[in-house]
Amino acid sequence: MPHLFSANDYLRQHIRTVPDWPAPGVQFRDITPLLQNPKVFRVMIDAFVHRYMDDGMRPDVVAGLDARGFILGAVLAYELNVGFVPIRKKGKLPFTTVEETYELEYGSATVELHSDAVRPGDKVLLVDDLIATGGTMMAGKKLLEKLGAQVMEGAAIVDLPELGGSERLRAAGLPLFTLVAFDGH
Repeated sequence: MPHLFSANDYLRQHIRTVPDWPAPGVQFRDITPLLQNPKVFRVMIDAFVHRYMDDGMRPDVVAGLDARGFILGAVLAYELNVGFVPIRKKGKLPFTTVEETYELEYGSATVELHSDAVRPGDKVLLVDDLIATGGTMMAGKKLLEKLGAQVMEGAAIVDLPELGGSERLRAAGLPLFTLVAFDGH
């Protein structure tokens, strides 16, 4: 029997695990190898494009979270022929913004969105590289909703379910789509 190609398994093989970074005990999941190899990058983008090109799943706009969400989100928006909006760290956007502050393990962070980035009723796909605690994606969802948009789904390459973010986001009403999950080490 021929071996069936699994995009998820293929992509998992190209995610580098860096032990003890940025702190002892952390297993950092590095997606840069996915971007370096043109075939791997294409397989990854196509996995998302195929999901979101159907009429029922097609967004009006893609929003990417600073900074690796820009890479995936911009290419995805281009392939879907929809607009792209960046959700940036505070102080990086030049026009009028709305902002949302969220808690980190130690302290807090703030993200911003231009006040004219989306229109009320827009169906938005919210994209990041990885879901850990879910704080950044939750802040992005709240920002988009402040402007009247409907966040139809959150998408990421990697989910780290043991950190609770994906469960927290789903509990807040955000459907999620991820390509690879890493449980434990």
